[in-house]
Amino acid sequence: MKRIFILVNFVLGVISIDTNAQESNKIPLAGEWRFQTDPSDQGIAQKWYTGALKKTIHLPGSMTTNGKGDDISLLTPWTGEIVDSSYFFQSQYAPYRIDGNIKIPFWLQPVKYYKGAAWYQKSVAVPAGWARQHLELFIERSHWETTVWVDDKCVGMKNSLATAQVFDLSGYLTPGKHQVTIRVDNRVKDINVGMNSHSITDHTQTNWNGMAGALYISARPQLFISDVQLYPDVANKKVHVKVLIKNTTGARVNTSIQLNTQLQHQPGVKGKLLVKNITVPADSLLFETDYSMGDKPLLWDEFHPNVYTMEARLKNGDLSAVDFGMRTFSAAGGRLTNNGRNVFLRGTLECAVFPLTGYPATDLASWLRIFETAKSYGLNHLRFHSWCPPEAAFQAADQVGFYLQIECSSWANSDTRIGEGAPIDQYIYEESNAIIKAYGNHPSFCMLTYGNEPAGKGYQEYLAKFTNYWKQKDGRRIYTAGSGWPAIAENEYNVTPDPRIQSWGAGLNSVINAQAPRSDYDWSAIISKWQVPTVSHEIGQWCVYPDFKEIKKYRGVLKAKNFEIFQSTLHDNGLGQLADSFLLASGKLQALCYKADIEAALRTPGFGGFQLLGLYDFPGQGTALVGVLNAFWENKGYVTAKEFRQFCNTTVPLVRLPKMVYLNNEQLKVPVEVAHFGAVPLKNAKPLWRVTDGKGKVLFKGVLKQGDLPIGNCIRIGEIAQDLSTVTTPSKLTLSVSVNEFQNSWDLFVYPAVKPPVENKILLTQVFDAKAEAYLQEGGSVLLTLRKGAVKNDCGGSVAVGFSSIFWNTAWTKGQAPHTLGVLVDPRHPVFNEFPTDYYSNWQWWDAMSHSNVIISDAIAGHMRPLIRVIDDWVSGRSLGLLYECKIGKGKLMLSGIDLVSEAETRVEAQQLLYSIKRYMAGQEFQPSIAVKAETIRALMN
Repeated sequence: MKRIFILVNFVLGVISIDTNAQESNKIPLAGEWRFQTDPSDQGIAQKWYTGALKKTIHLPGSMTTNGKGDDISLLTPWTGEIVDSSYFFQSQYAPYRIDGNIKIPFWLQPVKYYKGAAWYQKSVAVPAGWARQHLELFIERSHWETTVWVDDKCVGMKNSLATAQVFDLSGYLTPGKHQVTIRVDNRVKDINVGMNSHSITDHTQTNWNGMAGALYISARPQLFISDVQLYPDVANKKVHVKVLIKNTTGARVNTSIQLNTQLQHQPGVKGKLLVKNITVPADSLLFETDYSMGDKPLLWDEFHPNVYTMEARLKNGDLSAVDFGMRTFSAAGGRLTNNGRNVFLRGTLECAVFPLTGYPATDLASWLRIFETAKSYGLNHLRFHSWCPPEAAFQAADQVGFYLQIECSSWANSDTRIGEGAPIDQYIYEESNAIIKAYGNHPSFCMLTYGNEPAGKGYQEYLAKFTNYWKQKDGRRIYTAGSGWPAIAENEYNVTPDPRIQSWGAGLNSVINAQAPRSDYDWSAIISKWQVPTVSHEIGQWCVYPDFKEIKKYRGVLKAKNFEIFQSTLHDNGLGQLADSFLLASGKLQALCYKADIEAALRTPGFGGFQLLGLYDFPGQGTALVGVLNAFWENKGYVTAKEFRQFCNTTVPLVRLPKMVYLNNEQLKVPVEVAHFGAVPLKNAKPLWRVTDGKGKVLFKGVLKQGDLPIGNCIRIGEIAQDLSTVTTPSKLTLSVSVNEFQNSWDLFVYPAVKPPVENKILLTQVFDAKAEAYLQEGGSVLLTLRKGAVKNDCGGSVAVGFSSIFWNTAWTKGQAPHTLGVLVDPRHPVFNEFPTDYYSNWQWWDAMSHSNVIISDAIAGHMRPLIRVIDDWVSGRSLGLLYECKIGKGKLMLSGIDLVSEAETRVEAQQLLYSIKRYMAGQEFQPSIAVKAETIRALMN
């Protein structure tokens, strides 16, 4: 929570307020510190805190931001799981294992690295006026285990990863000169939150050593406000106030406390002053009261983020100012609600990715930029995966209007477990309590869970108790056991990976890869077994090709050496000039996959929402380029925020298309609905639909059911029924539905049911036999369309081809299919005259990608250019294709890795693509220039 303390000299019975109190009662510690690393753990035994450390460092910051630590080597003791260890032995990485040219492919590479104890030391002069004051050392973010000495006295150790580390120095600092020594140790010891947890891992924020954010010593009166917790009661228009007052005078004190509120965006609008006389015992007092918010308090939500500040002031002038909002976030009737209105979470993960510093930003401006960017893409929710952000993030979310899910610094999987009695079990309770105390008043803090995807013999029982503990203790938010699993009875909502179009391990058996394209499915059957709201876990994970122009943006402590490796591989394979084209084409496919994922969630009755992985890139775990934004939250250039909001917004028109490809003797018959989760019901909605061709010409249009639309989803507004017989040429059409200012669109493909005949001098075959070879030698044209599985593994047969983009990446998933990122074609090439296409994959390519093997171009001829290029995984960066043309003897061969004839009667797209290829082969433009030997073609096949 935001707290502003005005600190004054305190003498019992006397109020003395200094106008410069806030500054005069704080010693800033930012600047130069003495410093020394302690790799052998000698510092404590040798009492380094009694002497002067030899080197210097600047704080706030980390060792890495100061250029301190060890050079990266093959022996760097990383914090994070390396699933794919091929870097350490495969020949393709040999140049990057040489000292002086170390480059790692699995995450961003820091300029320096250090794991162990490091000592920080500073001399301070304590003013004479600070005698008999309560003195505190405040470290906003320290990573990780922090021990403090004043002169030769040990003050203590703290180890929160989520909150500020505050040390009581009252018994140690007296007026005069002192030496403050701090030992920071970033090793995982007895408390293991999980090496992949984003609170500590090198996959994202890095396992840094240092201190970030605010750093100071403060003086406070002997009677001071230690904590303020506010519990809004929207129904009764009041706030229940709990104020913890500490008394270090050694005697009972009679005093008073004042409470008042004001709106942040209207500072002059104040609430009614409440004054209470209190008696504080010799140690502390927990003061409780109700504060009336008046007749019409302004509520907080995503549309109207009204933030109040409550000031609690003691008679001696000690002041605590705390931000809060009037809201009730709950799970009722199987739906998430805020202030009684249904909420649909449109979220993304935030995984502590800060490439310039390697640690989280602590300033408000940085976090406002993140939340405002996310909001521009239609989102209203952020999940902080296995970490908790600093205060500024909550302030920004309060102001922008975002619902936050916070996690207790842990991903207890892989190298650690919960529920087995290890120290991590108690640590999660301690961390959660620290999080609630520090940030619990923020209205944006709506959800809490232990962390991500837990493991352990007793993890379900442990998490059931943990969830019940918080449900009983603090009703200001809702709780679930874990992100991903388990879906247990104690949960107030579930976060589960079940409802999404691609899951881990599904490979080519997923909805998007195994089923023909359509948009008439939802997740009702999956979520029907749960009575609580369901939020889909980490949907998407759709990859895009690296943007090598991004490399120069890494001007801080982390460098994109992984990108440099992938770029070199592409150049070595002679494809460097295609990098930008690969980015844009794979990006268009990525956006299409995200659209499918998000719309399925929006179509599901009673659904709670989704959490994307992600809106922006995840640089670790083998390099997971899953964002439409890069790691800096910047657009990559293939889908704008406005385009993304068409299918990810408060209000989204939706259609339940039974398929995406039609013949012109069919009828387009489509139910239309709306998901509307706006601030209020939509009045006088005027839904319209239209179908346009590639030039934007309106072919068909109509009006749907007009009227008021309630808040919710699956709101039926009619059905489109349109005969397609007037579409006489192969066409890409766009179906658009608008509801007032909100519009969404879908690409459809319509082909003639009856096609003009093609000159039948082309030999169509699925085997390269003597007949085919003889036909070529005689000057004929052969279309060789291979059955799936016919290509040898080393010629491309081992490449798993699917329609979708790569899921997460192939390194972390141990080669999960697909291994490709869609097609890249020249839509102006005459081979596509009867098969309209853009330069990238769209739904009409699903059939081809589902019935094919790619062929490695170099297996045919060096620098062979495919007519249908398939974008390879960036790790291998090979030239892959599905369609090639070449000369053999006197003849001309069209080689297709797509099976265009098997079960063709049910494959409309295959029929049309085959027809288009034949038309091209029958024309004068079919003039292959590269000659290939027949034995080369034979060598491609099993």
